[in-house]
Amino acid sequence: MGAKAEALAAQIEGKARDAVTTLQKLGDGDWKKVTAAEKWTVGATAHHLAGGLEAVAGIVSGIVTGAPPRGGFTRAVLDQMNAQHAREHADCARAETLALFQKGAAAASAVVRGLSDDQLAKSGTVFTDAPPMTAEQLIMLGLVSHIDEHMGSIRKTVGV
Repeated sequence: MGAKAEALAAQIEGKARDAVTTLQKLGDGDWKKVTAAEKWTVGATAHHLAGGLEAVAGIVSGIVTGAPPRGGFTRAVLDQMNAQHAREHADCARAETLALFQKGAAAASAVVRGLSDDQLAKSGTVFTDAPPMTAEQLIMLGLVSHIDEHMGSIRKTVGV
């Protein structure tokens, strides 16, 4: 583990803690509101974010271990997967989503915390229609900024 990985893991944990605190305060009406940015319910947006934490951590692990890229995984495919997920989880339960968020955040921060500076600098293909990115870039985009983006949308939607 490197100091950079520890700082990234701590950042993920802090953002996840703040997100869970915000989500716990929402009422049933808030949970069903539709976000302007994603056009998903707040619940589906939170569930998407919660479920994505472990998935992104898995892709980070694949980059650092040199796993072959997922063939045909494009940004459009991800958009389709996300839209399907939002439809399927539009009425998801808050307690289940919060538990998933905490589990995903713990798993993601553990993966990140275990990386060396050399591993953070390793590059790999995430999307077949985009340039390769380093593990650190994916952590910043797919974990840190992803939490900021979706929680910002949720906060704006519910006015907190």
